[in-house]
Amino acid sequence: MRKHVYQILLILLFGFKSGGAQTTDSLAQNIENLPSNFLAKIQKKYSSIEKNLSKKTARYLHKMERQEKKLQRKALKADSGYVHHENIDSVYAAFRNKLSAGESSVVSGRSSVVHLNQYNSYIDTLSTSLAFLQKYKGLEDKVKAPAEALDQLKSKLNETDKIKEFIAQRKQQVKEQLSKYTKIPSALRNQYANIQKTAYYYSAQVKEYKDMLKDPKKIEEKALSVLNQMPFFHKFMKENSQLASLFGLPENYGTAASLAGLQTRASVQGMIQQRIAAGGPNAMVQVRQNLQNAQAQLSQLKDKLLKSSGLQGISGEMDMLDFKPNTQKTKPFLKRLEYGANIQFSKNNQWVPSAANLALTLGYKINDKGSAGIGVSYSVGLGTLQHVEITSQGVGLRSYIDWKAPFGSKGKMFANLYMTGGYEMNYNSAFKSIQQLKDYNAWQTSALIGLSKKYQISKKLKGNMQLLYDFLAYRHVPVSQPFLFRVGYNF
Repeated sequence: MRKHVYQILLILLFGFKSGGAQTTDSLAQNIENLPSNFLAKIQKKYSSIEKNLSKKTARYLHKMERQEKKLQRKALKADSGYVHHENIDSVYAAFRNKLSAGESSVVSGRSSVVHLNQYNSYIDTLSTSLAFLQKYKGLEDKVKAPAEALDQLKSKLNETDKIKEFIAQRKQQVKEQLSKYTKIPSALRNQYANIQKTAYYYSAQVKEYKDMLKDPKKIEEKALSVLNQMPFFHKFMKENSQLASLFGLPENYGTAASLAGLQTRASVQGMIQQRIAAGGPNAMVQVRQNLQNAQAQLSQLKDKLLKSSGLQGISGEMDMLDFKPNTQKTKPFLKRLEYGANIQFSKNNQWVPSAANLALTLGYKINDKGSAGIGVSYSVGLGTLQHVEITSQGVGLRSYIDWKAPFGSKGKMFANLYMTGGYEMNYNSAFKSIQQLKDYNAWQTSALIGLSKKYQISKKLKGNMQLLYDFLAYRHVPVSQPFLFRVGYNF
């Protein structure tokens, strides 16, 4: 009997060991499936965002300080009795020192994971994933740098909340100073508008960087998909994610048992209907009237707050109505670039065969209404219908500017209609060497103006049609066609 007991114990012991070995082997195999440059890529990405955000923050704070000083100087000119209530240099210096002290304390105490003040599900998953990988033997040193880079970025984003609060306080301080005027001088009003724009664009800039954190790259998605296949990872997420710390997720989270005892939507709706029914036949009408009265009272309070400031258009929600924001201003340089391609056909004559002019363009979005750019073109001769022949007919250089027409938002027909202008140079003959292109006199110039119609094809692809007039067409030898029609794509 004792012999059988020993045999059973040995089987159980070796069974547990082999099971543990299989688990370890499975874990190691999953870890090996992670993209080789995953950690290096995320370290580079988040270090770059943190660095750019730090530069932008310093720039906006300096700009805000400079604009406040300028407003003080203008106030002294407009009102000899104006009194400085505080030293702006000292206020901003004290705030920067406070930020620096906060940064040093975060760096020195980086023993735990930093959480964003505003919850981000993707960053929570990525941060917890890095913490999970740090537990795996052999990856501690490799994971340390990207984990620190992500924590530094989250600390910087948390810091922006303090900066936005500080900027709002400074703006409120300026409002209080201007509220003493019965009629605000135009110079002070314009300077306040500049401060208002700076405050708005800083918030928009921070939002732009936060949106970048919601846009994972393919390599990050692949790595997370590998980790999601591991049961150990799911358990680690439930116990260590920011979401778990906020809500204290139960062990049976995600199962039917976790919903036991909770009220369903149907039961809540039924309870509301019972209460209304108990009030009699006119209960629903009374509820609607009460809701309408509440909304009316809120609107009255809102109007009262706007009028009570005494700033004649420089208060509350009126701040956002003084100018139309340029959404392109806070975007990174590369995101403001616009790539395009178009084609144009020309008729043949006794000197020049019919041709297709192919062009590639690179534009920069100046603002939401306009863009400017450059391009290169290549002309391909097509011959005639009787004799099709592909030949090289030269190259060209282009520049252009598109600006949304003032009537470009009236009706479907005129929607997304742009005024287009450009200057082009074309070398209209085949060439065998670059040296031939250096002869400026051999180039034919064009001055174009016309209209462009842009339309959406897909989320990332846009189509466009252009009708242009060449003011220099009749100076060309031979005379070229004055009206040009082009079709193309932008992405």
